[in-house]
Amino acid sequence: MQIRPKTLAPDLRKPKPAYRSEQNFIRRLALRLWGDSHALRVAVQLAFAGFCVWIGIEFNQFTQWGLTGGASSYTERPPGVEGFLPLGALISVSVKKAFCSRLCPVGTVSEYLWRLGQKVYRRNFPLPRWLDYPLLSLKYLLLLFFTWSVFKMDAPTLDAFVNSPYNKVADVKMYLFFAELSGLALKVLVVLAVLSLFVKNVWCRFLCPYGALLGIVGWFSPLKVTRTKSTCIDCELCTRACPSDIHVHTVGRVWSDECTNCLECVAACPVKDTLEVRARGKTISAPMVAAMVVGIFLGVIGLGMVSGHWKNRISREEYLYRFSRLDTPLYQHARGHVPTYGPND
Repeated sequence: MQIRPKTLAPDLRKPKPAYRSEQNFIRRLALRLWGDSHALRVAVQLAFAGFCVWIGIEFNQFTQWGLTGGASSYTERPPGVEGFLPLGALISVSVKKAFCSRLCPVGTVSEYLWRLGQKVYRRNFPLPRWLDYPLLSLKYLLLLFFTWSVFKMDAPTLDAFVNSPYNKVADVKMYLFFAELSGLALKVLVVLAVLSLFVKNVWCRFLCPYGALLGIVGWFSPLKVTRTKSTCIDCELCTRACPSDIHVHTVGRVWSDECTNCLECVAACPVKDTLEVRARGKTISAPMVAAMVVGIFLGVIGLGMVSGHWKNRISREEYLYRFSRLDTPLYQHARGHVPTYGPND
């Protein structure tokens, strides 16, 4: 028999958040971040979004310096432009796809688009299963394609690409792609943005190959949302809250590769000690999950700085040399083909 949350016995209810009765703003904020997993995740998202904006501004200044041949003031290239991908994999093997729901700037934008759509249109539109499942496979097909593209290259070819002129300025080429958007690229971005207003996480859920990789890596994470069946009242609030449309109320542990460990389902559950993140039988709190994500991120960056691997070894003079030749064939993508280059290129 399904029990409605409003009729739940007081001794089974989660305690009311302590911050609601606090008058002091600073203490109220601290208590909310500690006791409200959604508010804590939003705080981490916004902090990291600000970090990404800062990196973007610095990289824009660096690129303008290069494009003007050194005429504008010099800003050092921020190493963070290429540091996200390996960090995401390390976070996922520890905390599932928490990188996607907390640190990924594309994931943050995607989430706030569907939340905006939900607010404006009062709802989002879940896709029927016959369409949802085939679309979910697209990101795995893309991942398979990229994996195949890498593994079909022999060692000399792979080494040639890694050390190629193009790869040394790949981040600059990507910047220019978005700074000088073609009509087709702009239309694709607009379509994705509009679709994201109505369907949750269109890019992340259906098209992101890196998200597919993190989902696979996340299977090995010991931290999983776990449901205590004996105290569950089958209200299905957890399933309704899940941005990935996982049927949380039907499982004992959430193994789905679509789970981003956002903890929206945990926050929605009205029964205490029923839906929690657990690892080897121990409950892991939302602040601990956030601390692990941020800790891994800062720890890896710190280790990279200490070991001397955080910054690349391309000198200012070499960058100016390469900026002046960006339009030559050596710096074109050439559909995966590595143009022949010499020792002085």
